[in-house]
Parts: sequence; C-alpha cells; structure tokens
Amino acid sequence: MMRKTLFLLLICLGLASLKPAFAQYTTGIGLRAGVTNGLTVKHFISQDAALEGILHARWGGFLVTGLYEVHKDIRDVKGLQWFFGGGAHLGTWNTRNINSRNRPPWAEPNTTYTVFGLNGIIGLDYAFQDAPINLSLDWKPAINLGYYNYGWDEVALSIRFVF
Repeated sequence: MMRKTLFLLLICLGLASLKPAFAQYTTGIGLRAGVTNGLTVKHFISQDAALEGILHARWGGFLVTGLYEVHKDIRDVKGLQWFFGGGAHLGTWNTRNINSRNRPPWAEPNTTYTVFGLNGIIGLDYAFQDAPINLSLDWKPAINLGYYNYGWDEVALSIRFVF
C-alpha cells in the first residue's frame, strides 16, 4: 500500500512540473467549501479562459454546474487573477431528509425538486508558484428556471491540486 501511495505521489509531482510558462495552471482538481460543498475541476482552454465543472450538495440533493470563466491578471501580484463568467446548473433537491429548521422556506416537506437554471460567477484565483496548489474564492449567484427561486448566498473557497 505504501509503495502505491509513493508511486502515485511521484506521478502527481511529475505532472505538476509540466505547468505552462505563465503563472496560471492548466488543470486543477479539488474541493469546494462554502454554502455548498463539493468537488471542482477547472481547465484552462486558453491563457485567459477556463471551463469549470462543480459537483456540489445542497438541501438533500446534488447539483452539477458548468461555467465558462474569463481570467484577468492583477498587476504586481504574480499568480493572482480575478475572474468572471457564467454557466448553468442541473440537479435535484430532496426535502424528505431535511428537518424543518434546515429546510428552505419556500420548500414543501417531503418533496423532491428538479432544479435547473443559470449561474454567474466572480472571484479571485491564486496559483502558488512553488507548489502545485491553487486557491480560489468566489461568489456564484444562481437563478432557477421553472419556478421562482434564486440563490445569492453561494460564496465558496476552492482548494485544488494543479497540474
């Protein structure tokens, strides 16, 4: 088991050394923690544009979010960028397993909702120069289509392993 872990670590460190010459990374995979918690994958398709996929949980269900993001350098801080963009989400909310204190005020008890809608995103993204780590702090408001509901509270910190 120890040999497999060491081998995997060496492969990951080798991949991390393949970073592009500019301050950002090519692909990052990690955890997203905030109002919703989940997994995040961000991949740069050009020097200033990235696609991000997020699988996150909220209100007893799971959502998948896809985003297109434009990144801009912040002067005098190597590795720091601000970004903005938008995308869409699709998933379910299940209030069957949520007590009344944690249930959203608009939700009926013991009901499953299919949710889909549009997202915006704005935030800061920092890629460490000497370590294969990326931190991202963002605000991701959402509007659900199909019934009136919005989410303005989605603030999160993402920590990614980059290569």
